[in-house]
Amino acid sequence: MISEQSWADARVLWDYHQMHHELRPCSVAIGLGSHDLGVADTAADLYKRGMAPLIVFTGATSATTRERMPRGEAVHYRERALELGVPSSVVLLEPKARNTGENIQFSKSLLQEAGVHVASVLLISKPYEERRAYATIRKLWPEVEVVSASSPAAFLDYVDSLGNADLVFDMLVGAVQRLLIYPQHGFMISQSIPAGVVAAYERLCTAGFTSRLMPKGAG
Repeated sequence: MISEQSWADARVLWDYHQMHHELRPCSVAIGLGSHDLGVADTAADLYKRGMAPLIVFTGATSATTRERMPRGEAVHYRERALELGVPSSVVLLEPKARNTGENIQFSKSLLQEAGVHVASVLLISKPYEERRAYATIRKLWPEVEVVSASSPAAFLDYVDSLGNADLVFDMLVGAVQRLLIYPQHGFMISQSIPAGVVAAYERLCTAGFTSRLMPKGAG
């Protein structure tokens, strides 16, 4: 049974992880692979709304996606987008990335090899990965402008859609930890983390939502 305090703390992290950028047309949309097909749904919707003329789906598989997406995250995302009416000619696949840094680096290389000039990126992720993805691309691809986007689902609706509150809470906590430690390893830019967010993160760790935390000393 998850306590009311933990629900309140999780909502604090949820709100912080989202960048609240105003959508605008970009050179390309990049959909970051994960267990959440909502990323592909959002990419398809934004393409249809004229927010990007080209989509890159990036991602191999991980422990959390191997069974759900045996052909790889990028492949399943592409299949979903095509089902939703996106032309195959506007979708590029990057099927090897296994973390956010590789998502960015490999997508950048793919677009360079395809001769695509990129001035701006519409970066599409899970709602609770927006800030982490933004911090990563600002470090690894600083010359492009970035607009962060994700599914517009409200917090409780998103939890209900996955049917696993513990997983969402664990992911929220894990993403904050990476914002705290990854900048010192050069993986992303450093961002201001309000004291209230840190306090909520620490309470959730104490409450046991730790399955997505990296071991101490890991980089």
